[in-house]
Amino acid sequence: MKTIDLLIPCHNEEESAAALIHTLDNTIQGFDLYQKGELQFHIVIVDDGSSDKTSQVMEQLIRGSSCLSGGSIISLSRNFGKEAAMLAGLRNCQADACIILDADLQDPPSLIPTMVEAWLEGYQVVNAVRHDRSSDGLMKRLSSEWFYSLFLKLSKLQIQFNASDFRLLDRDAVEAILSCEERVRFSKGFFAWIGYQQKNIHFKRPARSSGTTKWGSWKLWNYALDGIFNFSTAPLRIWSYLGVIVTSAAFIVGLSAVVRVLFYGIDVPGYASLFFAITFLGGLQLIGIGVLGEYVGRSYLEAKRRPHYVIKTVTRT
Repeated sequence: MKTIDLLIPCHNEEESAAALIHTLDNTIQGFDLYQKGELQFHIVIVDDGSSDKTSQVMEQLIRGSSCLSGGSIISLSRNFGKEAAMLAGLRNCQADACIILDADLQDPPSLIPTMVEAWLEGYQVVNAVRHDRSSDGLMKRLSSEWFYSLFLKLSKLQIQFNASDFRLLDRDAVEAILSCEERVRFSKGFFAWIGYQQKNIHFKRPARSSGTTKWGSWKLWNYALDGIFNFSTAPLRIWSYLGVIVTSAAFIVGLSAVVRVLFYGIDVPGYASLFFAITFLGGLQLIGIGVLGEYVGRSYLEAKRRPHYVIKTVTRT
């Protein structure tokens, strides 16, 4: 019998809990391999510092489930973020494979049988990829396309376009991800970095069953920066090239001014050009210092070696 852990990071998902566990129960009960006794499912809930009763409600629902016994609920001492919550869950997964999904049912449990079948065929990573983003706003779609294309060019990693954290990971893939000890984490990059034989399953993301998204525009922007700076040094190299270009242009302009004065006696007025040069170069320098600061800040966080999270309680169900 093969075992599969369902890893679900949660933050204030009390309203979604009942629908989630009910849907998971129905999905697993209708799965042929589960009915034949060839598969066993466990659930790993990571409560990422919820201020509501997510842990208590989840525990009650799981204990009443016929398919999800033998799991655990890990409560963190505060909200450490989804990346830390996923890491805590992966470290507590002991099964042959792990499926990561959200609690809001936007990662449809109905795909679980298809993902498991692909895993049994030999694929070690099975990605759930959205084929339709029409429900997203225009700016979100454009910014997403911009980020993925930029990440592909800068990092040289084949990150899966339009894939969320909803995927199945084989035991070997889980261990490979756990070997990455970065404090500032970008899981989409890790999923691409580990390699292995991967398969994509396409789906259309449904609306949230209840509640509101925890990922605002500012969080998504910062998450995108984490991905670029964690998996590429290209921003530093770009500013080196830009420095060479600006220096060359300044040399040409300066040489032109000297030639005009010496050979033609033309005095070049300097106030406007001097003001532009100072402000332009000053702005470039500040941006370059900011890019350098991103890498220095990440090195500082790595050097402190603080734990990614603090576990308050672990409840076995």
